Amino acid sequence: MSDDLGQVGMRLNSGPPAGPFAPGVTAPPVVPYAPGVTPPPAGPFAPGGSRTFASTPAEKTAAAGTIETELEPGTKSAAEHADDATKAAQKGFEGWDTAAALKKVADTWDQQVTTLMGRLAGEKTGLRGASGYITRNDTGLGNQFLSQSQLHGV
Repeated sequence: MSDDLGQVGMRLNSGPPAGPFAPGVTAPPVVPYAPGVTPPPAGPFAPGGSRTFASTPAEKTAAAGTIETELEPGTKSAAEHADDATKAAQKGFEGWDTAAALKKVADTWDQQVTTLMGRLAGEKTGLRGASGYITRNDTGLGNQFLSQSQLHGV
């Protein structure tokens, strides 16, 4: 649309454009990874993926050990360091609203750390118990099927 002066006019509510991009422009590929980074396969049966579906008992034990020896102590240490720094800042802002805000932040932080420590402990326990649980479950199901099988004892 143009008027006598060569200016281009605008037409409101003309409807959506023919496509999401300007004519002749193609959409960029959707790549959630940085250039040059190969995404992991979608699952154990994806082309090029690992055929191993589960981790071994030794890998579960090692992961539980990492939680116990690295993640839990590191998280506790970081929380204590943050508590010390926040308390020092609170003293520096004594009598200001900032001190009250820092206390609230510290309380929220402590709650989050407690929740995280609980989750880490739960994961550690779950990893350590997973192998035994799976074995007991398989054995129990096997025994149940044997007791119900027409071929049992034949």
